[in-house]
Amino acid sequence: MKPIAQPANARSRRTKAAILAATRALMEEEGFETLTMAAVADRADVSRRGVYLHFGSRTELITALFHYVNETEDLDGSLRPVWAAPDAVAALDEWARHLARYHTRMIPFARAIERVRHADADAARHWDLVLRHWHTCCRRLADRLAAEGRLNPAWTADSAADMLWALMSFDVLEGLLDGRGWSREEYADRLGTLLLSTFATADPSGTADPPPAGGSRSPGGDPRS
Repeated sequence: MKPIAQPANARSRRTKAAILAATRALMEEEGFETLTMAAVADRADVSRRGVYLHFGSRTELITALFHYVNETEDLDGSLRPVWAAPDAVAALDEWARHLARYHTRMIPFARAIERVRHADADAARHWDLVLRHWHTCCRRLADRLAAEGRLNPAWTADSAADMLWALMSFDVLEGLLDGRGWSREEYADRLGTLLLSTFATADPSGTADPPPAGGSRSPGGDPRS
C-alpha cells in the first residue's frame, strides 16, 4: 500500500493524524453522511482552515482515509504471513486467517461507506479503492496457485480471483459472525476448509500437504481425504 505522505513538522504530523482519526470516528459513529470539513474540524478540535491546509477537499481527505485506516490497522502486517507462506496452498489458508483477523475489524468502517456509496461520489471513490485492492490480492493468490500447478482445473486464474473476491463480502462475514454466532477462529478454520477444497488440487508430487496452521484439512476433493 502507498504510505500517507507525512508533513515534515512534528506538530503538523500530529494535526494531520488527528484529522484522519476524527474522520474515521465520525464516519463510524455518525455515518458517512456527516462527513463535512466543518464537522471533521470540530471533532478533531482544529480550525476549518487547519483541515484545508492538510486536505484541499473532502475528496482528498476521504482518499487519504483509505491509506490511514490500512496503516493504523496494520494491513501489511496482517498480509505478511499470506505473502511469506512457503507455497500457494499455505498462502490460501493464511488468507482465510487474514480475513478473520483483519476483515472483521473493518465491518463498521465498511458499512458506513456501503450505506451511501450509490449517492455520495466520495464514498463511491473510496469503495472503489477498497474493492480494487481486494481484487489485486485475490488475483495474486490465484496466479500463485496457477504458477505452482495447484489451481483446481475447474477454475482459471481469472475466475478464481473473482470468486475469492466475492467471498470477501461483508454480508457473508457479518451473517456468520453475528447472525450464526461463529467466532473468528471458527470463521478462519471453516473458510480455510472451503478455500482449500474449492480452489486447490492435491500436491502433484504425490506427497501429502502438511496440515495448515488451524487444523487437519487438506486440499482437493474431500477436505479430510
